[in-house]
Amino acid sequence: MDALSMIKNWIGGLTEVGLMLLALGIVAALLVGGNLPFFGGIVGNITALVKDLGSNGLAGLIALGIVLWLFSKRTMA
Repeated sequence: MDALSMIKNWIGGLTEVGLMLLALGIVAALLVGGNLPFFGGIVGNITALVKDLGSNGLAGLIALGIVLWLFSKRTMA
């Protein structure tokens, strides 16, 4: 079971790094404006995602809830 917990910690760490890069890309795009070479059009992609979720009504709300649940901090008991 030690290998499984090590893999879970590794995936959790990669997810945290990805979320940090996403936050950095949003802040950089808002400060600089436009498409950044490494980050691309992050703000445009996020607004398109929110628009798609909003136009799908209840299904979009359920999908948003699932995504938020997946990214919420959970501890192992």
